Amino acid sequence: MNIELRQLRYFVAVAEERHFGRAALRLHMTQPPLSQAIQALEANLGTPLFARTKRSVALTPAGLALLPEAQRLLQQAATLPDLVRRAASGESGLLTLSFVSTADYSILPPLLRAFREAYPLVQIDLQEATSDLQLAQLMEGRIDAGLLIPPLPDKAKLALEYQPVLAEPLILAAPSGLKALRAKKGKIALSDLADMPLIIFPRRISPGFHDTILGCFRAAGVTPHIGQEAIQMQTIVGLVSAGMGIALVPQSVSNLQRPGVDYRELQDQTPLVETGLAWRRDNVSPVLQAFLELLRKK
Repeated sequence: MNIELRQLRYFVAVAEERHFGRAALRLHMTQPPLSQAIQALEANLGTPLFARTKRSVALTPAGLALLPEAQRLLQQAATLPDLVRRAASGESGLLTLSFVSTADYSILPPLLRAFREAYPLVQIDLQEATSDLQLAQLMEGRIDAGLLIPPLPDKAKLALEYQPVLAEPLILAAPSGLKALRAKKGKIALSDLADMPLIIFPRRISPGFHDTILGCFRAAGVTPHIGQEAIQMQTIVGLVSAGMGIALVPQSVSNLQRPGVDYRELQDQTPLVETGLAWRRDNVSPVLQAFLELLRKK
């Protein structure tokens, strides 16, 4: 059985007008070909759709059942060109985005807010993941883009594009009431914290971030004792709150307020921690291109 949209459009016009002549005028055609088209549809379906008399046209039970479904199909068909246009321009579709936990306290919320305002029809699939997992997901094509902490391995550089998004200083997260903090207001020196255990990301998760933190201590002449390792920033701050040690965190993490945690700026010169967006060079998704265009404007 092959039913054409044209036949459904003719059927709906006759059903709504209850008159072949008025339906023909509405469709800008003559009545004989309209009658023939309806007869062909009825023959195709194997049942009459209209009960005809010389003065009136009424829907049969089969016609009554078909009418709302035919109207629905025609309405859906009418939206197809706009649907295709939106998908081709990136105005609709799906964006899969991974992000490191630190981005949740800095760039991610305003970026998502701006993208949602510009592209309200795009569905965003968010997943928090460490930098190493994001790189694996990108290489396998399982996500569109990832907010991660560089550097990218040489193999990944061959397949991925990367754009810096944010650079921010490291600050101290320490247990409230720590003696070194009570003794000194304002900025604190790493040398004043030499005896405190350090809570840090495992190196395998984010080698660049891990090495940057340890490099800060080396520059200050301090050899830190690593007391705990954790892969989520929330967990690191939670361990600090529990008095398990200190941590160096990006400045934006101070937006994560926890009882028992003091954030302090450092006297020591520390390198900026960068967060950037990575995506596959061969990903031609219009939604991704729209996301990148918005990002470049910020």
